[in-house]
Amino acid sequence: MDNPPTTTGRVTITDVARAAGVSVATVSKVVNGRYGVAATTAERVLEVVAHLGYETSLVASSLRRSRTNVIGILLAGFDPFATEILKGISAEAVGKGYELLAYSGAISDDNAVGWERRSLSRLGGTLIDGAIILTPTVNVPTASVPVVAVDPHTGSGGPSTVDCDNIEGARAATRHLIDLGHRRIAHVRGRTDLESARLREQGYRESLEDAGIPYDPDLVRDGGYRAAWATDAARELLSLDDPPTAIFAANDLSAFGVMEVARERGLRVPQDLSVVGFDDIPEAASASPRLTTIAQPLQEMGMRAVTMLIALLEGRRIETHVQLPSQLVIRKSTAPPPGAAPEA
Repeated sequence: MDNPPTTTGRVTITDVARAAGVSVATVSKVVNGRYGVAATTAERVLEVVAHLGYETSLVASSLRRSRTNVIGILLAGFDPFATEILKGISAEAVGKGYELLAYSGAISDDNAVGWERRSLSRLGGTLIDGAIILTPTVNVPTASVPVVAVDPHTGSGGPSTVDCDNIEGARAATRHLIDLGHRRIAHVRGRTDLESARLREQGYRESLEDAGIPYDPDLVRDGGYRAAWATDAARELLSLDDPPTAIFAANDLSAFGVMEVARERGLRVPQDLSVVGFDDIPEAASASPRLTTIAQPLQEMGMRAVTMLIALLEGRRIETHVQLPSQLVIRKSTAPPPGAAPEA
């Protein structure tokens, strides 16, 4: 058939019906997969739909079928950590019959806590069938739709959750520095209101204790998981009368801030200062020097969240807490401390 005319603006079901030469009711039957339309007519309607780019309204679909087949991904911002999880979510959702809607509402310092509840109230039950929430600040046990939380601030006590082994990751990072011969090992911790930050500091302290190294509170500073805060923390640590020879930062962004301060002070990484991060975001492998870090399986965490949420939507029982292993990735930002005797 000849190409139907092109329309401007939002394409309506009436536009499709007019271009295909059929009734609105016929178009409705075709796009909703209902019986009662001849095959040749249905084929013509679908050609027009494809040409015009017609899409049914999610709200109308929800009201009609009580489903939209859309999964919402709710997040506070599109940082490197979230982007890697989104990659995993997108890969796992292919062929599963669901579309994805990534949503970040207006979040400021004044309303940073509880943003996920506001987002669920806005989207749940109308635009999305279920939600994957990245690093939620609070539990949402009474959400209007099924929810899976990835790396929640408060730990695994709420709805179905996916995270990684933060304690063992921090232990491995600190143990690596100890094995290199470091004894003055500082820690730039994450946000004090996050369970992941608490667990990473716990792992750091446990590894020091296992090695018989006394914990020194002067060697711990708040970094807030932010490069800007971490630079302040690093300046304080490197200004000590007896500064550290190594710093374990609670995430890669903080580690980048530490390395920036080291460069400012003319310190070489790793010859003068060893640095370890946490997360293994893509930038870690391209940093100068390439960053030794703890790899969270971020994409796999996103993939597992999709699997869990679809199971919930289908009424199947799932594990309420999936914890994935973390792994030490040794690159070029760590070495024995200055003056250490070479290995025999």
